[in-house]
Amino acid sequence: MKQPIESAKEAAHATSDAIAKTASFITSSILELGKGVFSPISRRTIATPRSEPGAAPGIEQYLKKEDSTLPVGITVIDYGPHGHSTNTFDEISAALALPKPENPHVRWINIDGLRPSVVDAVCQHFGVHTLSAEDVIHTYQRSKLDVFDDHMIVIARQLQLADDTLHNEQISFFLFEDTLITFQEVLGDVFGPVRKRLEKNTGRFRTYQADYLFYALLDSIVDHIFPILEAYGNAMEEMEQEILEDPSTRSQQKLFSMKRDLSLQRRALWPIRELVDHLYRDESGLIHPELKTYFRDVQDHIMQVIDLLETYRDTASGLSDLYQTSVGNKMNEIMKVLTIMASFFIPITFFAGVYGMNFEYIPELGWKYAYPVFWGGCLTMSAGLAVFFWRKGWIGGSR
Repeated sequence: MKQPIESAKEAAHATSDAIAKTASFITSSILELGKGVFSPISRRTIATPRSEPGAAPGIEQYLKKEDSTLPVGITVIDYGPHGHSTNTFDEISAALALPKPENPHVRWINIDGLRPSVVDAVCQHFGVHTLSAEDVIHTYQRSKLDVFDDHMIVIARQLQLADDTLHNEQISFFLFEDTLITFQEVLGDVFGPVRKRLEKNTGRFRTYQADYLFYALLDSIVDHIFPILEAYGNAMEEMEQEILEDPSTRSQQKLFSMKRDLSLQRRALWPIRELVDHLYRDESGLIHPELKTYFRDVQDHIMQVIDLLETYRDTASGLSDLYQTSVGNKMNEIMKVLTIMASFFIPITFFAGVYGMNFEYIPELGWKYAYPVFWGGCLTMSAGLAVFFWRKGWIGGSR
């Protein structure tokens, strides 16, 4: 009797080791799965300086720690009823010293790259307050409008979708009567169509001052969001089909990315809506009264974009519920198969357990036909369970 007991102990130890190894494997798999689902999604980040808590206000604090290797591109466009000219510069001093045309014109100075010394030189040349210069450098601003005696400062957000990555960039506008200055974080924007329109000798650009150019650039920023949302809409349709066919952790990761991007767009668009509303009601005289209708059109476009955005956010939430439902249904199917398989083996395990006991006097063990009868009983019960499951519609289709 000692040998069966020792064998049972060894079997118990082996079973315990196997369970421990299986639990360790499952735990590590779950941890790796979590890393895959919640890993951060790559985005373009632009290194911009931040002011230290309690630092003095103004741009002076940034001049002391300026990165002289930061690339800067300067473009000066002069246009008017008598022509159009474009000049590029590497130094801001040369751009500011460029003589103005004798004929009436509008000057657009576009600066790519936020080098503090360049921003400071522009602000000093045009008499812009040092706090406004700091707002240009500090690129975490909410879209806003500041109106002064002879100019206004507008901070807006530009959204672009490139390489399946959403880029959120700050655009700063300094609007004067006949001059518009724009500061961009990096090279690349959505103003290409506006530049092409400026090269033509016809159109409203030749009639109005810098306020119409400002409207055109702001309108380009808003209109460029429509194709972005269309791309997200197409991606959601594809994801819906993917989730229905085969929900995976990759689908969940992409869905989280989309929901975060949509939230980012919402945070960027709502302040622009308020900004355009203030421009529409502005009474400083820097915006021609006839252009108020155009700014109202921009406001209508923003409302359309926000409506689409809210719709897609609801769709993303619905896809999250669909993903959870699909994963739950898939898990239910797996559990159904495992339960049915276990149900077939439960009676067989019962018989095997009864006749596998270490009792000396079990009547059936000495019977000549015990073994075939045992298998016959097992097969009969399995066949009976199969018929029962089939009649219930659990296997082989549903009734």
